[in-house]
Amino acid sequence: MQNVFSLALWSCLTVLVTAPVKGADSQETDLPLVFSEDFDDGHDRWELTDDNAWTLRNVDGNHVFGLNKRKSDYEPKVRSPHNIAMIKDLELSDFVITFKVKSTKDTGNHRDCCIFFCHQDPTHFYYCHLGARPDPHSGQIMIVKGAPRLALTKNANKTPWGNDWHRVKLTRNSQTGSIKVFFDDMSKPHMEVSDTTFTKGRIGIGSFDDMNDFDEIRVYGK
Repeated sequence: MQNVFSLALWSCLTVLVTAPVKGADSQETDLPLVFSEDFDDGHDRWELTDDNAWTLRNVDGNHVFGLNKRKSDYEPKVRSPHNIAMIKDLELSDFVITFKVKSTKDTGNHRDCCIFFCHQDPTHFYYCHLGARPDPHSGQIMIVKGAPRLALTKNANKTPWGNDWHRVKLTRNSQTGSIKVFFDDMSKPHMEVSDTTFTKGRIGIGSFDDMNDFDEIRVYGK
């Protein structure tokens, strides 16, 4: 009887350990993990548009990488974000990126964080602008195509920034053109669109002209 009970208990524990976990930390993707960053070993794997605009800090025993000023010395050729950190030596077509972000300065309606992807060069890429209050230049999925940034979405969802950490996820399917962005709620897209202009490129984080700390970055892709 004891052996039967032990076997049943072991079976339950096995199910609990191996069952997929859904929620904020679940990627729900079959893509392999290709990049992981907690900044414990510095930020050598990142290419910055302005080295002096970023600082690696220890906050309560945890390393975070963040912007130390709103507008860096980088001046883009066309109207687009100023604060960009790109992952070195990584170009993907289909991917999922997740990370933690904390806004460190309240700048009002356009308080933001940006995710860059399918980056071809400084004037050809997509980015998601997680602005506090959406308008044609804030809180949208954008494209930069040799001209000032243009919104691909007509998002009306506010991004509820505060002084806490938030979780962000962006998914990209190059065949369908699907782009989905999640903010805290990983079960429902905060905004989404379909576009196939750029099918592959680099990935990065940053801000248009605001200040954020970043941590626990994971990229799954191929």
